[in-house]
Amino acid sequence: MPGPTSAAQPDGPTARQPGAESRRTGGSGRWLPRILGASGAVAAAIVGGPFLLKLLSRPLLTLGLTTVATAGVVRRGWRKSDSAGQPSDEAAGRRHPLRRIIGPHKRKFALAALLSGLSQLAEMALFALSPSIVLLVAKGGSSTLARYGVSGVTGQLSLLVGAAGTACLAMAAFGYGASVVWRQLAQTIEDDWRTRTYEHIQQVAPSELEKERISKVNSVLSEDINQISTFVASNMNDVVQMGASLALLIPAFLLLAPQIAWIAFAPIPIVAWLSFRFHERAVAVHAATDERRAELSSRITENLHAHTTIKSTVTEQHEIARITELNRKCSEANRASGRSSAIPPQILRLAGGSALVGTVLLGGRAVLAGTLPTAAFGPLIEMPGIAMLKLSRLGSTTDQYQRTVTALGRVERLHRLPLEPVAEGRPMASQQVKGEIELRNVNFAYPGRPPALRDTSLVIPPGRTTGLVGASGAGKTTVAKLLMRFHHPDRGRVLLDGVDVRTLALPDLRRAIGYVTQEPFLFDATIAENIRYGAFDATDQELVAAARTAGADAFVDSLPDGYDTRVGERGAALSGGQKQRIALARTILRDPPVIILDEATSAVDNETEAIIQRALQVFGTDRTMVVIAHRLSTVQKADQIYVMGPGGLVAEQGTHEELVTRGGTYTTLWQLQAGTRHLPDDKTARTFVIRSGGSGFQDLKKGC
Repeated sequence: MPGPTSAAQPDGPTARQPGAESRRTGGSGRWLPRILGASGAVAAAIVGGPFLLKLLSRPLLTLGLTTVATAGVVRRGWRKSDSAGQPSDEAAGRRHPLRRIIGPHKRKFALAALLSGLSQLAEMALFALSPSIVLLVAKGGSSTLARYGVSGVTGQLSLLVGAAGTACLAMAAFGYGASVVWRQLAQTIEDDWRTRTYEHIQQVAPSELEKERISKVNSVLSEDINQISTFVASNMNDVVQMGASLALLIPAFLLLAPQIAWIAFAPIPIVAWLSFRFHERAVAVHAATDERRAELSSRITENLHAHTTIKSTVTEQHEIARITELNRKCSEANRASGRSSAIPPQILRLAGGSALVGTVLLGGRAVLAGTLPTAAFGPLIEMPGIAMLKLSRLGSTTDQYQRTVTALGRVERLHRLPLEPVAEGRPMASQQVKGEIELRNVNFAYPGRPPALRDTSLVIPPGRTTGLVGASGAGKTTVAKLLMRFHHPDRGRVLLDGVDVRTLALPDLRRAIGYVTQEPFLFDATIAENIRYGAFDATDQELVAAARTAGADAFVDSLPDGYDTRVGERGAALSGGQKQRIALARTILRDPPVIILDEATSAVDNETEAIIQRALQVFGTDRTMVVIAHRLSTVQKADQIYVMGPGGLVAEQGTHEELVTRGGTYTTLWQLQAGTRHLPDDKTARTFVIRSGGSGFQDLKKGC
């Protein structure tokens, strides 16, 4: 006997999904009119066949109907492709994607298109002359050529063969020129888009770029822009050749065989409609394929950067399984895209072949009936096939066009990222900066996170060394980022020498501040090039002096190549402490009036830290230095220390000696790191001490 809830189980195997019946009804409702319409069209064609053929035999009427139908199909597809992937209000005021891609290179595009068109016309002329030569030999002469004064089979044959040879040479010459110009245009467009996109990215605000995945940005700069270039180099050439084929096919049939012109014109709107129809269906497939490929590429890039972490945690098999699964999903998406892309070319080839068969059939009957001269029919035998063969590429061209439009959308999305106001603000010379820093009632929160600073106020005096210590998440690094204008406060003001930093010229502000982070970035270049980065005109003597001040000269001199030693990608050939010393030397060489050291000595040993501390005392004379640290020995000799708590609250303030004797949070942390006090048993206090800094955890354990 079923339980009381069995009757109310909508998810059972026999249960009907909501809306399933309506979908079935809706499906039959959609297909029934189509079936009836197709049946009616077939019946009308059978009954009115003779009248229809008589109507279609009027070439101008056929050409007009074909032109109107093709124009309508192309216009509809053109508008849809223009608005694909972007809101309608945004697409309304923008140029078509092709015009945006070509941009200022219209003259070179016109030259490439002209050469492609001439090459295609020469090719069709060659294939039109070939049947005429065969007919000339079979009939033993041409009355048409004889009327124009070319008598004798030998003379007529020589004329046609010479014309065919000339067409062949012209086809090759113009084709070579077109290929070169198209490739040059594609390379120019690629260089232009990549340069402009990279220039834009470099000017994007750090807060905006942090929201983007670096691997995706890199994919846009490489793969997507390369897709645009590839489309220009190959597919646009095909489009021009299609147009040239139709431009020659239509007048040739109108002049030589108007009574069968309709069989050559009829497939044109059908082929165009099918191409755009499959183009629309491929949009979602291509989007899914690109997303899967980007996800796989991003994961592989991340794993390569995390190679040491993966090895140390013995998670190789876990990552292999993840990549295998992502690769499987990517392969499925590619197979689906391949299936959808394989259908249109075959249908288009069928349409082209049908046009060729129809031309031969109707043209042959007209020749036998005496209504069409053999000399006029000969050149037309292969022309529809050649034109439809070119037109059959419309499917693959449309496929590549959709990929290009999608790629262009991703490129232009990067161009829409907000820029920093580099050209705005009051100029400021570094020599005039005194270095007084003030946060006045500052509130700031990272997106989706609790406030890092909540009504924070503090003053950093000029020409002095100030330490910022406290628990992780207390907003110490946030203070530095607000000063550098990597972010902007939600409320309150950040002042430099009494002036709101948002009113200062951004390049001048950042030139006045040297910022050394806990994880400094080194370029894949030599040690000298990394130290000289940002001060490219510095002499070798100045470079060595900066390295000596940062304590880097000892290990650099021990290397076989010295300052010419390459450090590898992200400085992989160096230790963490060595990288930090090079980053310090880079900042010292720039000689800014304000220096921010954000855990800049956390990866060096005690002896090296002592060397750096003594050097910075000399270098920091009459210079504003902000030292952010967890290890309290780093800020022991600071002129002033701020102890920050959660939300940027300034819990304590004073010199090292004052804070140690005050008996507060700083006193507790100092005693723990100095090994003169054991960990408290209270869970809350224990959690706070551990959060106060990972770099001092070893010293903290020694004191237990």
